[in-house]
Parts: sequence; structure tokens; C-alpha cells
Amino acid sequence: MPKTSRTVRRTGLTAALAAASLALSLTGCAHYDAQSPKSAREAAYKAAAHTDGKAGTGTQGALPAGAVDCRKAKCIALTFDAGPSEHTPALLKVLAEKKVRVTFFLLGHNHVDKYPDLVKQMAQNGNVLGNHSWTHPRLTDLRPAQIRAELDHLDVEVERLTGKRPTLMRPPQGRTDAKVSKVCKELGLAQVLWNDTASDYATTDSALIHRRILKDASRDGIILLHDLYAGTVPAVPGIIDALRAQGYTFVTVPELLAPAAPEPGKVYRP
Repeated sequence: MPKTSRTVRRTGLTAALAAASLALSLTGCAHYDAQSPKSAREAAYKAAAHTDGKAGTGTQGALPAGAVDCRKAKCIALTFDAGPSEHTPALLKVLAEKKVRVTFFLLGHNHVDKYPDLVKQMAQNGNVLGNHSWTHPRLTDLRPAQIRAELDHLDVEVERLTGKRPTLMRPPQGRTDAKVSKVCKELGLAQVLWNDTASDYATTDSALIHRRILKDASRDGIILLHDLYAGTVPAVPGIIDALRAQGYTFVTVPELLAPAAPEPGKVYRP
């Protein structure tokens, strides 16, 4: 084999391995135990049945008033990270028109502090606000005190603006471990990962974002999007309509877990 050919193959392999490594790292592949929304629900119903002898009659087995029963409905949770942004008003308008409740994982610096009135609006109409840290660092690279400061700063600001402290957290880049989980437990935050994303940070092609989300959509799934990127919000109406046509019901993350309550420190991932 000519030297140039060997070099090209070696270079191509190195690039492929680097890309695979990057993709793996962005999923937050660290050592942690995760529970699926479905298994969380089943465990709550089982605990209620064990306590009362009849499923669904105990406090752990009772759905909140008006909640969707995801044992019967084909549920899926739509979530947005790193808002609010200049595109958030358009997204809120779409969600209100489509009557869809979502879960927002808010970012602090240049977002919550820049758009405080939007934070208040995002908390309306049944939407749920979660924590995505103050400055979006890799939490696994920080000391416990630094992790606590990142998360508590966001929690305090959201509570100040809305009167309600977040109980959900999405670790930046999906990176978590036992250290992060311990701090989350202390702060009363359950961690929420995902199984369906469009990598909308890398494209402004709304049609591509739409296709990617539909390709990986699944029952009891959690969709990850970002409303701060220009191509995302224009894709949302079509995503909602297409998934509804497939029989999906949109719920928030707490509704997806119900009647289980999100457990602080625990990682939930479909």
C-alpha cells in the first residue's frame, strides 16, 4: 500500500475516533444510575398497591388532579434548554396556540438575568421551570462547592422571579456523576436527561431539526431542543403537529413521571 494511502486511512480513522469520542462525551457518559420515567411510574403504583392492597389508592399511586395518565396515553415530554432568549416569545406563542405544556431548563448568565420578565411568562400555562446552571460549566469538572453555587444561584433567582424554586435540573452537556448527584440531592434537584435531540446547536435548518426529532421520538421519551438557536422555534409547530398525528400526548417531565415524584439527586433518562 502506498504511503500516502496509509496516511489518508490513518488520518480518517483518527478523525472518526475523535468524532465518536466527542459524541460519547456529550451524552454525559459517566458512572451513574438512571431510572426511566416508565419504571418510576411503575414503582410508584407498585408501592401504592403494596401499601393499600389496591393499585392507585395510596398517596404514591394517585395522579394529581388533571394529570395525564401515561399508562394509557402515549406520552412524550418536550423540553427546552438554555433559555430564555430573544426567540422565547415566539415559542411561548406557539405553545399557547397548540396548548402544549413543556419543561424549560433555564440558564442564568445572559439569559435569566437578561430576560427576567420572560422567566415569569415561561412559568405560566402549566409549564415547568428547571435548572440548567448559572454559567453552563461541566459540573463534573467542578468541586462540590462550585457545583452548589452554580445550581443554587439559578434556583434563588427563579424563586425570586416566580415564587417557586425548581425541583428539576439538567446538567450541561448531560454530564453528571456521583459528586453532582450528591449536591443535587442536597439542593432538592432531580436530574433529567433525554433520548431525542436534533443537535440544533449545529444547524439552522428547521426541516432537518424536524426530521431528526421525529426519527427518534418514542413513547415515554424526552425531547431536547434549544429555543436560543434560530432554526429551532420555526420547527416546533411542525414537530408538535406531526407527533400528535402519531398519537402522542405532550406532557411535562413531572407529568411523565407521575404519580412518582421526582427524587432529588436521582437521574431520570428514557
